Amino acid sequence: MSLRTLLLLVLAVPLLLVAGAMALGVALPVPELGRENVLRFSLDRDAVGRADLPEIEGPDDPSLPLVVIDAGHGGRDLGAVGRGPDGERVFEKEIVLAIARRVRDELIEAGGIRVAMTRHTDELVPLEQRSEISRALDADLFLSIHADSAGRYSEVAGASIYTLSREASSQAAARFAERENAADEVNGIAVAGQSEEVSAILVELSQQRTQADAAAFASLIEREGRSRIAFHPQARRSAALVVLRAPDVPGVLFESGFVTNEGDRARLTTEEGRKDYAEVLAQAIRVYFARRAEP
Repeated sequence: MSLRTLLLLVLAVPLLLVAGAMALGVALPVPELGRENVLRFSLDRDAVGRADLPEIEGPDDPSLPLVVIDAGHGGRDLGAVGRGPDGERVFEKEIVLAIARRVRDELIEAGGIRVAMTRHTDELVPLEQRSEISRALDADLFLSIHADSAGRYSEVAGASIYTLSREASSQAAARFAERENAADEVNGIAVAGQSEEVSAILVELSQQRTQADAAAFASLIEREGRSRIAFHPQARRSAALVVLRAPDVPGVLFESGFVTNEGDRARLTTEEGRKDYAEVLAQAIRVYFARRAEP
C-alpha cells in the first residue's frame, strides 16, 4: 500500500464515521484534555413525537412549500410585558399569537403554500421543540414572531429581523438572544441542548447552506415592510438564537416592535396594525417561495 493511499484512508475513515453518526443522530466521543466529551447532534427528524406535531393547514398537496409559523412564548411564559393607555398589562405572548394567526390566514386564503403553527393556543412550547417541529415536518421555511421590551426606555421603537449567527451583531442583539434563550430555564423546562461549543459547530458547518436563504427572506421582509411598518434604525440583526438553530431549515425571527413604546404598542394591539404586519410577512413568504420556484 502506497503512502498516499494510507494517508487517504486515515483521513477518510474519521470523516465517514462522523457523517454516518450525524445521519443517524449517534453521539461520538471526542477527547479533550484527557477527558471524553460527548457531542450530541439533534438531527433525528423523529426527535419530536409524531403525535406532537401540529396540523399542516392549506392545500392537501405535499409538493407545495411548507412554512412553519412560530408564535413566541405562551402559557406561563408571558414574554415582554407593557402597559396600555389605561394601565392594563399587554403581553407579548398574546400579541404574537394574534399576528401569527393572521399570517396563516393570509397565506391559506391566497393558496399555494402550506402552513403549520408551533402553537395555536396559549400554551408553552420548549424552544428547541419549536425548531425541531419544522425539521420533523420537513418544512421549507421557519418564521418566529416576537415583540420586545425596552424597559424604561420608552422611546425605543421599531421592528427588527434576526437571522442566526455565531456572533451577535450588536450588544442589543446579544442581550436579546440571552433573554430569549433563557426562556426555558426561567419557566422550569429541562434543557438538554448542545453546549455553546457544539452549537457554534452547528452554526458554522451545518447552517452554511441555509443561512443564505434565511438572509434572503429577511431582506424580503424588510423590503415588503418598508412602506407599511416602522422599522428600528438597526432593522437587520443577528445572534445565536436557539429557536433558529435547525441546521436544514432557513429561519428568521421577526421582532415586531416594542410593547413599551406607545406607537408600537398601538400597532401591535389593534386589528389595523396587526393586519399590516400580517400582510407584510405573508407577502414576503410568497415572494420567497416564488423566487425559489423559478428555473
